[in-house]
Amino acid sequence: MVSFIKNKVQGFWNAGHERTLKIKRNIIYTFLIKGVSVLFSFLLVPLTVRYLDSTQYGIYITIASLVGWVSAFDIGLSNGLRNKLAHALAIDNRNDMVKDISTTYALLFLIASIAFAVCFALSLFFDLNALLRVPASLNVSIRPILIITLAAFCIQFVLQPINSILTATHQPFKSSLILLVGQVLTYVFTYLLTVYTDSSLYLLVLVVTGTPVWVLLLANIYLFSTSLNGLTPKFKHIYLGQAKNLLYIGGAFFFIQIGALVLYETDNIVITRLLGPQNVTTFNIPFKYFSIVTILFTIIITPYWSAFTDAYARNDFAWIQNSVKKMRLLWLGFVVMAVGLYFLSGVFYKFWMKQLVTIPHALSFAIAVYTIVQTWMVIHAYLLNGLGKLRLQLIMVLATAIINVPLSIVLIGQIGLPGTVWANTIVMLVLSIVITWQSHLIIDKKATGIWNK
Repeated sequence: MVSFIKNKVQGFWNAGHERTLKIKRNIIYTFLIKGVSVLFSFLLVPLTVRYLDSTQYGIYITIASLVGWVSAFDIGLSNGLRNKLAHALAIDNRNDMVKDISTTYALLFLIASIAFAVCFALSLFFDLNALLRVPASLNVSIRPILIITLAAFCIQFVLQPINSILTATHQPFKSSLILLVGQVLTYVFTYLLTVYTDSSLYLLVLVVTGTPVWVLLLANIYLFSTSLNGLTPKFKHIYLGQAKNLLYIGGAFFFIQIGALVLYETDNIVITRLLGPQNVTTFNIPFKYFSIVTILFTIIITPYWSAFTDAYARNDFAWIQNSVKKMRLLWLGFVVMAVGLYFLSGVFYKFWMKQLVTIPHALSFAIAVYTIVQTWMVIHAYLLNGLGKLRLQLIMVLATAIINVPLSIVLIGQIGLPGTVWANTIVMLVLSIVITWQSHLIIDKKATGIWNK
């Protein structure tokens, strides 16, 4: 029996196309790393809610959503860089790789500096406490918290291409390891705050936003000194001529990111304005819970992005078709998982959050359905991203983003907090139908016109 199991494991580990083997190994490594990472991310939520309260925690989450818009200002450069590097590796053309990497870091530094200056200036003209409906009893100024969060996001923004480089070079598990180290240290430092300090939103923001920045900075230094030494960005390799090409490739990704931000990041802002910041906490707890499905599914699908780029560069449509079929079958398993998590949600919330927050069953059901639709959409979005077929996806994402906010407002008025989830689900379902059909046409080599752009 032991020999049989050993042979099966060796067969799984060593059998298959070279591209598939890289994917298998990355998935296994990432599962192990992400398992611990997810554990610490879940432990961090009740710890921070207890340290503050549901209202202050909701305020922080809303601020993070506002500042999250800064991530779109990379104009799609990181994703564009990922595709360029993966394609260059597929055709064994490394001449421009260091130039692309160096120029990307330089452009992101320039953009982040401008974004910080503009956002800082704009913050001076608004009463942020009134905007976020902060109760006067809290006696806390939101502006310093926003500036700290903004500064941390901008620094991360400059350092984040390391994740695209690792993914393009078929090492996405290292990105997960960087995230894990950041989460573990964030948990440790937050725990120390609960032991040695009184409740302070300022201190929490410093820890939660600052720790990942230091980890990402050290990861950049270490990786470019070791395994990525041949790709280290240098001032002498910054070429503005490369910028035009990078911006052209990243342009579609940029607008897709803007649309995605509207879909994902406006929920907290809308909820704060309509229902108050305490409801942001109620909303985010079940989203965190069902993110187990999203995280696990993303672990599996992430290595396929660059693998699809590689296969497309080699005209290997048979491998692409077979991989998409496998992903769709796997999705059915995740549907079962999402349903199971819904039926266990009440028990889990009591164990996880104790009596800190009460979650309506209708909200959990809405998020379970949303998660099922989202994971299906991700399969086909990653395929199209890897192939560089972005035009139709861009149009659909922008169109659904325009509809999402007013639809959320209407549905919240009709059915309360679950309304914003159903708004997301409706627009994502429409997007999923369109890009699924486009993926079918491309795989069968029948795509023409906008379906092939």
